[in-house]
Amino acid sequence: MASGIGRASAVLASGTLVSRVLGFVKVIIFARIIGQFGAGADAFNVANQLPNQVYVIVAGGVLSAVLVPQIVRSALHKDGGAGYINKLVTLALVILGTTTIAATLFAPALTQLVVGDNFPANQMSLAITFAYWCLPQIFFYGLYTVLGEVLNARKSFGPFTWVPVFNNVVAIAGLAAFSIMFGADPTGARSASDYTTAMIVVLAGSATLGVVVQATSLLFFWKRIGLSYRPDFHWRGVGLGAAGKMASWTFGMLLLTTFAGIIETRVVSAASGSDASVSVLSTAWLVFMLPHSIITVSIATAYFTRMSEHASVSKLSAVLTDASSAVRGTSLIIVLASAVIAVCAYPFSTFFVEPFEQIQALGNVIIAYIVGLVAFCVLFVFQRTFYALGDTRTPFFFTLFQVILVTIGVIGCQFLPLEWIAFGIALVVSVAGTAQAVLAGILLRRKLGSIDGRRLARSLLSYLAAAIVPTALGLFLMVQFGAFEDGGFAVSGAFGAIVSMVTVGAVMLTLYFGTLLLLRTPELKVVLDPMLARIRRR
Repeated sequence: MASGIGRASAVLASGTLVSRVLGFVKVIIFARIIGQFGAGADAFNVANQLPNQVYVIVAGGVLSAVLVPQIVRSALHKDGGAGYINKLVTLALVILGTTTIAATLFAPALTQLVVGDNFPANQMSLAITFAYWCLPQIFFYGLYTVLGEVLNARKSFGPFTWVPVFNNVVAIAGLAAFSIMFGADPTGARSASDYTTAMIVVLAGSATLGVVVQATSLLFFWKRIGLSYRPDFHWRGVGLGAAGKMASWTFGMLLLTTFAGIIETRVVSAASGSDASVSVLSTAWLVFMLPHSIITVSIATAYFTRMSEHASVSKLSAVLTDASSAVRGTSLIIVLASAVIAVCAYPFSTFFVEPFEQIQALGNVIIAYIVGLVAFCVLFVFQRTFYALGDTRTPFFFTLFQVILVTIGVIGCQFLPLEWIAFGIALVVSVAGTAQAVLAGILLRRKLGSIDGRRLARSLLSYLAAAIVPTALGLFLMVQFGAFEDGGFAVSGAFGAIVSMVTVGAVMLTLYFGTLLLLRTPELKVVLDPMLARIRRR
């Protein structure tokens, strides 16, 4: 791995790690104050997910897929791309502002669309009120993405991953204020009717304020690298038509994924109350995304800019090399992360919930998601490779394939017992995502002529083989710690969970990397060489 990519990935990973740790702290505090099961937790999570769902449809992935390649190419302009950036940012902000106003006005309809008739009247009313406070986040999520992707395209990678720390700090402060003012409800016993206006303002208002702070803080970093924004509404003649054509396919792809997400929420919300539902599914997905965000996104984002540069001058062999390196480098660590999280899922769940039945329910959903983590990360790299090549059409079709599978599977999950619906949905998503990654690889091979398939397969198989013994021993140790029985040490509280997870994680990590050393895995040398060189210098 090139030193520049390694440094950029390290900066991204460090910021993402701190942000994700604080994100986990926020979710743990939320679980201890609002709960993971019950009307209030599910109503808030439905409302707080709406800004993301609307934003993703309108601009989320479009900005990421289109913005970086276009800005990299615009660097060839006489002004270094400054004029193009102003035009593109102005267009994005106009779209985001219009969308935010419209979505907020239609909050009741959007909430009804997502949950259907599964919430009783008082819970639906609470969810709609939360939505009015949360939907303005759309504009600021977009502002964060626009400002951050421009910084990434200019190879200033750190701010984009570090400023979410501010968001989490504000949100945690809001939860703390809620607890002091209104008390905690970790089991979710508080009914929807118990939520007062003041409670709603503190809970949802602080969540939105965190997003505002996250976005606006990036303006400081723009100035530091010499960028300044001037609104420019003259959008003709600078190639925005090409960007729009690319965006149209990405827009269609995001419509598909949002449709699948709505189906998932409508089905799982039927279990809201005493069983795992919207909030549990959201928390399990957060656990699933932790290693992906820290490892895959950090490495792939740095590679994405370089792949875009290579693609802009038609160096397809270099694009292939970068894609192969990104997959192999991320998978080496993701395989271990998947195994450790699956083995530690029950103790991990004790940080969010207390009764053993809730620990089991959350842990099972985490495991069902983790099954598809490796494929999800490989897919992420393949998708970004298509984007670097300026192809947003092909990702639309392999996403359509995945959405069809998810929709069929999730609709089938509504016939499961209520306590197993969330688990079933998570498993369906994992299976469909794995199939999607395989199809994406086949299509990328057709486009590039190769995806370094034999080398990728050899590396992935060696990682999986190296994880077999650590996983088996980890499960054995978890049984000894009582992780799978009510009252067991590993699920008795935070202390038992930490001791068991640290012990098992350390054993699994040592065995995994030891096995890779015995197998003489080439990718491990790439990871270890910089560390060993630094030790020698010291």
